[in-house]
Amino acid sequence: MNKRELVNAVAAHTGVDKKQVDAVLSGFTDVVSAVVSKGEPVAISGFCKFSKVERPARMGRNPATGEAIKIKASKKARITPLKGFKDSVMTPSQAPKLASGVWPPAAPAKKAPAKKAAAKKKAPAKKAPARKR
Repeated sequence: MNKRELVNAVAAHTGVDKKQVDAVLSGFTDVVSAVVSKGEPVAISGFCKFSKVERPARMGRNPATGEAIKIKASKKARITPLKGFKDSVMTPSQAPKLASGVWPPAAPAKKAPAKKAAAKKKAPAKKAPARKR
């Protein structure tokens, strides 16, 4: 599911206009990204926790040569699923129920293919005999 599909599904499930859902979703990602980049965790109870993790410098080994190398300190993003989310994923009967047509979306009615003009069938091409050199 990409962002457009998510916006459409949330709009269908809640009955809110797609433009408003898109604006709220964009605002949500902007706020979470800004807060977490400053080092403050964001937790949505029952769903997930977003945090920034600082990894210290350490010694490692080059697997090809076995040589000891120094791995520099780094910062990583961590997204941790919380209990409510894990339970609903592992036990689908506990997952929230969606209205019909929310996901997967109702397939749009297929249009009948345009009729093509009857094309004249050509005879297959004949191969010329191979030349001798």
